[in-house]
Amino acid sequence: MCGITGIFNLNGKPANADLVRKMTDALAHRGPDGNGVFVHNHIGLGHRRLSILDISDNGAQPMHSTDNEWVISFNGCVYNFIELKEELHRRGYKFKSTSDTEVIAEGLAAYGPDFFKRLNGMFAIAALNKTTNELFLSRDRYGVKPLYYWYNDKALIFASEIKAFLPFPEFKVELNTSALNEYFTFQNLFRYHTFFKGVTMLPPANTMKIKLGEQFRHGSWWDYNFTQVDNTISFEDTKNETKRLLEQAVNRQMIADVPVGSYLSGGMDSGSITALASKKIPRLATFTAGFDMSEVTGVEANYDERRDAELMANYYKTEHYEQVINAGDLRWSLPRVVWHLEDLKVGMSYPNYYISRLASKFVKVCLQGTGGDELYGGYPWRYYRVFQSLDQKGFFENYYGFWQRLVADTDKRNLFTPSVYSQINIDEPRQVFERVFTFNNQLKYDTPEHHIENSLYFEIKTFLPGLLLVGDKLSMANGLEERFPFLDNDLVDFAQRVPVKHKLANLEQMKKIDENVFGGKKNSYRQFDDGKNVLRKAMTEILPESIINRKKQGFSAPDESWYRGENAGYVKELLLSKEPAYAQYINPDYVRKIVDEHINQRVNHRLVIWSLMNFEWWCKLFLRNERIV
Repeated sequence: MCGITGIFNLNGKPANADLVRKMTDALAHRGPDGNGVFVHNHIGLGHRRLSILDISDNGAQPMHSTDNEWVISFNGCVYNFIELKEELHRRGYKFKSTSDTEVIAEGLAAYGPDFFKRLNGMFAIAALNKTTNELFLSRDRYGVKPLYYWYNDKALIFASEIKAFLPFPEFKVELNTSALNEYFTFQNLFRYHTFFKGVTMLPPANTMKIKLGEQFRHGSWWDYNFTQVDNTISFEDTKNETKRLLEQAVNRQMIADVPVGSYLSGGMDSGSITALASKKIPRLATFTAGFDMSEVTGVEANYDERRDAELMANYYKTEHYEQVINAGDLRWSLPRVVWHLEDLKVGMSYPNYYISRLASKFVKVCLQGTGGDELYGGYPWRYYRVFQSLDQKGFFENYYGFWQRLVADTDKRNLFTPSVYSQINIDEPRQVFERVFTFNNQLKYDTPEHHIENSLYFEIKTFLPGLLLVGDKLSMANGLEERFPFLDNDLVDFAQRVPVKHKLANLEQMKKIDENVFGGKKNSYRQFDDGKNVLRKAMTEILPESIINRKKQGFSAPDESWYRGENAGYVKELLLSKEPAYAQYINPDYVRKIVDEHINQRVNHRLVIWSLMNFEWWCKLFLRNERIV
């Protein structure tokens, strides 16, 4: 786990090593253990190192292949590198380190850029072929590790984080209003553009080739596919194979030459990983974030997960640590969170910052449960919304309405200032939404199972990347590597083939219910909290029954209550000041209305308020260049 950056001068001029070094230094938090710069003709590579495998100097980067043809700067971890190393040994390749980085370098020497497809892990790689002067940028299947690029007619620059672009003389920060429109629709970005005009994120499972005098070439080499289900597999066989593959994934991802721990939220996914990891590591270090609930009311009173996490920590005899977050922690952390996120995504993320900060004091690697919900159907109340219209048009209409998480398109004229509203395409978010589905021409819309498969595809292509980006940026802000056993290639390949009937326990019952009668406690979607059925059954032998049967709960602070209580003053101070930084883009009268409705308990606007506060700090930090105090 590290940070990478570099320059490819499109005008052919020699790369400036000092400039590459400045860009690399901007990523020092991602790699406090070492740094390196390599320049070859018009191409420069930079690297910041967080030492995880082979912590000696033999693992330093940028790293050359033995034949001196390839040089790579690599961020991530390859979990099948031992198998690949043995294969390369048989072909005559020699190794001087025990790092996965060297395996990538020699794999490129043996197979060229197609070798990226064979990596089981998380990675962002810059690979320079010194013979052909070609640069290849590549990301892992799932997009765990970020990689951004920007270019003009003179140069292309790339990096793990956008802040590495700030020292580049010709890079100027401008807001991308199209991304702003998309964010305030979905609280997320479904495309690979960013808040920074001209900055693009390389898509997952994509390799980009850059060479003088040629157009940039993109090659997509993998995508999720929930349409090729195996309806012949029994529930019992599915359960057993799920357990076997998850245990294999956990064992793979525990490989490290530094201490490894695990997050422990109190839920089934992190509990399963902790249970399996604790078999290998006596007194496994586990970490939980909880909340001060003294001023919290309503449904949020159940948000603190410490009790369930403590139960599991005792059950598996882990060395357990807790972080208690209170309302006042938002003020200190928010500007730091936005500085590290850069590209705003999904919901309340400052608890992630605090728990990774805690974990980094004890371990360098932490296992995470992200991915289990998206693969095994952990959000059934979302999928069951699609039964009423078993056709593509009805599906899009129903589901798009659900995913407008912040501001409806009909209210955008009130949200944005006239100058921004005149720039945006009001229909663009809907077009972006539909394009996620139409990108995959194998999707069908004829049965409830098809619609659920489509929902799984949509969420794993949009919601999961947001979670992964938050996880990467906020853990790396604290020099911590997060790993995701559910995103193991073998487990993902199998989970995609599992029929919906094995993932959702109440599927047949739900097919018979008229959506028009939903409402109230009796007919709430939430009563069908039946997702991940086969995963739950697979874990019955290793998890306490109370955890297996626990209702699904997201990791979120009780901000609805805090924005009306202890943090109301901070919300007003930040959003209702005389000259807010957002005022060039967002209508202050609209913001005033949102804050007033929330504080006076007329409407729960916690998601919109969080997003507005994030955007205010984004404007302060990146447009006004204000410093964090």
